[in-house]
This record gives sequence, structure tokens and C-alpha cells, in this order.
Amino acid sequence: MEDARFEDSRDAPLHLKALEPDDLPIISALAQDAVFPAAEMRWQSRQRRFAVLLNRFRWEDAPTGRREAERVQTLLVVDDALKVASQGIARGDKDMILSLLSITFEPGEDGTGAVVLTLAGDGAIRVDVEALDVTLKDVTKPYIAPSRKIPEHPE
Repeated sequence: MEDARFEDSRDAPLHLKALEPDDLPIISALAQDAVFPAAEMRWQSRQRRFAVLLNRFRWEDAPTGRREAERVQTLLVVDDALKVASQGIARGDKDMILSLLSITFEPGEDGTGAVVLTLAGDGAIRVDVEALDVTLKDVTKPYIAPSRKIPEHPE
């Protein structure tokens, strides 16, 4: 049996789950450079869920000569959430567009910890969790990125 390749996915929507810290870098890499309005974040304390609707750049299908840069709307859900805190985000500005740089896990005691969403411009969202349970699920068909460009990170 050989490893899966990006080419094997074709245009199938992603539906990934991270239950172990080693799973999260894959979700982080695929969600890198996603953009979203602050109004698309939801903290559902009774359901113990933090969710955000992202406009994710499709890194798994980055443009070659045959395709243009694409994005897809994707739900990022953190379950077993106990508390959500943020910094560098104007809470009253629902039209503020945020850009996701990475998703990491800071382990605590007995499987607890925090899922940290690092944003461009020194912003961050910290979700304290009872256990790591993060889902990334595409919910629309891909569309051509409005900028038609691949996100860049100058060194």
C-alpha cells in the first residue's frame, strides 16, 4: 500500500478531524491563508463549540498551468471547548477581515489544552479545550479566488 497523494483527492471536498496533536499540523497547513470576516465566528457555550466559516485557499490544488487559484468555504470547528479568548481583534467591528496564519495546540494537564489560531497582524484566538477535537470541512464548491493569486509569505 502506498501513501495518499494530493492528486488522489481530485475535486473532492475536504473533511478532516484532529484528535491528536500530531494531526493538527495537517489541518493548519490546509487552512493557512484562509480569510474570514469577524462576524463569521461563533462561540456556542452550551454546545461547547467554537466555529468559524473560512474562505480557505485550496493549497491541495494550488494552481498549475491548467488551473487558477481557488478558494472554498470551509467550516473550522473546535469541539469540547471550555472558553474562548482573543487579542488584537476589534470585537465591535464585524466587517473586519481576518487572515489565518496557523493553528496550534498547547497541551495542558490530562489531555486538556488550548487550540490557538494565530492571525496576521498580531491577532490570536485561544480556545481552551477539555480534549483536542478539531474538524475542517469544506461546505461549498471551490470558486476562483477573487485576487486570482497564490498567497505569498516573503522571507
